[in-house]
Amino acid sequence: MSAGLAGFCEYLATYLKPEQIAEVESAYLFSKAAHEGQFRRNGDPYITHPLAVADILGHMHMDHQSLMAALLHDVIEDTGISKEELAARFGQDVAELVDGVTKLAKVRTQSKAEAQAENLRKMMLAMTQDIRVIIVKLADRLHNMRTLDVLAPEKRRRIAQETLDIYAPLANRLGMNQVRVELEDLCFEALFPMRAPLIRKAVGVARGNRKDMLETIRQTLEQRLKQEGLPARVLGREKHMFSIYMKMKEKQKSFAEIMDVYGFRVVVESVDACYRALGIMHNLYKPIPGKFKDYIAIPKANGYQSLHTVLKGQRGVPIEIQIRTEAMESMANNGVAAHWLYKDNTGNTSQARAREWMKSLLELQKSAGNSLEFIENVKIDLFPDEVYVFTPQGRILTLPKGSTAVDFAYAVHSDVGNGCIAARVDGRLAPLSLALLTGQTVEVITAPGAMPNPHWLNFVITSKARANIRNYLKDQQQSQSLELGRRLLDKSLSAYGEKIAAIPAATVAHVVAELGFTCLDDLLEDIGLGNRAPQLVARRLLPEGARELSRPGARHLAISGTEGLVVSYARCCRPLPGDSIIGHLSAGKGIVIHRDNCHNLVAELRDNPDKCMPLQWAGAIDREFPSELRIELANQRGMLAEIAREVTANEANIDNISMQEKGPQHAVISLNLSVRNRVHLARIIKRIRILNGVEKVTRVRA
Repeated sequence: MSAGLAGFCEYLATYLKPEQIAEVESAYLFSKAAHEGQFRRNGDPYITHPLAVADILGHMHMDHQSLMAALLHDVIEDTGISKEELAARFGQDVAELVDGVTKLAKVRTQSKAEAQAENLRKMMLAMTQDIRVIIVKLADRLHNMRTLDVLAPEKRRRIAQETLDIYAPLANRLGMNQVRVELEDLCFEALFPMRAPLIRKAVGVARGNRKDMLETIRQTLEQRLKQEGLPARVLGREKHMFSIYMKMKEKQKSFAEIMDVYGFRVVVESVDACYRALGIMHNLYKPIPGKFKDYIAIPKANGYQSLHTVLKGQRGVPIEIQIRTEAMESMANNGVAAHWLYKDNTGNTSQARAREWMKSLLELQKSAGNSLEFIENVKIDLFPDEVYVFTPQGRILTLPKGSTAVDFAYAVHSDVGNGCIAARVDGRLAPLSLALLTGQTVEVITAPGAMPNPHWLNFVITSKARANIRNYLKDQQQSQSLELGRRLLDKSLSAYGEKIAAIPAATVAHVVAELGFTCLDDLLEDIGLGNRAPQLVARRLLPEGARELSRPGARHLAISGTEGLVVSYARCCRPLPGDSIIGHLSAGKGIVIHRDNCHNLVAELRDNPDKCMPLQWAGAIDREFPSELRIELANQRGMLAEIAREVTANEANIDNISMQEKGPQHAVISLNLSVRNRVHLARIIKRIRILNGVEKVTRVRA
């Protein structure tokens, strides 16, 4: 037995059974034989890496199967041994763990980023089956970061950035604080090789200068707790390098300002003792208002529990204090791994929250379009800061900082989010885009037939909301583009006196296959999205002789305003029902409707039947359209109010209003409003023109 393995097994004897240690030894010997002849970049035999990963997990008191998986984690990827062989030798559980950690073999993807995203997606989904997958992977990444200095600078930076983007936040999300802190500091060293030594040196000097003050405060706190008969451990809490650097960068504080704050942890026996200790601390030093947080009553999303307070000590020195129980202390440092570290109930909160989060990952996977989108959503979900809001029934929901009522609605249920039309925050109607604050009560108002608004993607924060909105809009666009494609093709065929339903099925199948589609619906969807001209498809569907016999005066396609995402209205000319209109087929967008005199549609486009088509408005249109007016007027008091009153009296909504002075006596108002049609707008213009002081009113054109 090698010296490394002997020392490792000796440590395992402190918490594992002899037969379990024997299985770990067997996995080590198997891995060593499999990696025979392979070496790490620094020249060490390859087996030193799996052994180091297993050692990290051993100090977390992980179970023997996790240790075996750590020792075997590169066997499938780097040797000729299959998952089935591992299962036969070490059991299905160990084989599944190893497979979850293993990268996908020979994935054919479009880019390196996509390959990386696909590997991360595979690992995340394996984690939803067994949380130990990510714990093994984090230990693997931690050892790789510890030995990063042998790689080329560019590769070092790439691996460090990936670790900072995904693995450190994952460790934080799972409550594994010790792993997170070390990963962040190692990433900092790799990404900022010039700054890191300077901050490390400054921290060393500052800690030396602070030593006496830290010990004095620690003894004072300990003595007061002892006087009050409360058994406790008081520990000094030092900030790590990456945390110091980020605070300097984000809060624009100097190094001295950050190091002036003294941090301590008070570890007591029970939850009651936590609150007693808080009272004692507040009697000893004056608390700073607004700096108290109770994460015991409302734990963080990763299961973290503690009382936080900031006090003003002697000579005004700020003292940060965290008060928690021994179980909370182990949870704060080891998160989900605390379940294996202490064989009692300490892991339950973190385990339950981790399971809840992993359930949400499965939902994300279902709605994400591809691996890159899935990983983007996971990154969004790894937010360190949270707000705690209440449902009307008093249930607490944890959301990332900056979340809105729409994020809240999707957190309650996907159907609630999809049907959301408004929200009440603390009993009052509030904009859906308003960022929520801790302690607020949110009530979502839904309506049958309501659907997500694409504009919501501009302000939602949570990955669940973003993925659900995208998924819904994608499905909606698919069905709408299919319907529009059918109408466009029928309209083109009507010029030849035909309909799609009358074309023989064999002809349709032949043309569909010729154009590279599997079915007619896919072709119609492509037409509806503006990717393919309906006139060209119509000609291909007709017999040779009939292709030139188009009938003049075939009816124009009717626009009703309810076509959805595949029909949009040009912002340059803002067409209204009653205007003569023309449709521009735009790839990926469907039809963009312009007024037929819009200057943005150049003659080349206008005369190309494959790019533009004449349109007409349907008879009854029940919706409002945006329009813009330019009003020139005398600059006198009360004009804005009078104009707004006239618009409201004529049953129109003002979306935006801005005023610009044109000298001391004159001003120009830009008025964006929503109207039903051209006649409605003309009535509003007429009412504004007769106001005293108004000189000219014009509808803004292209």
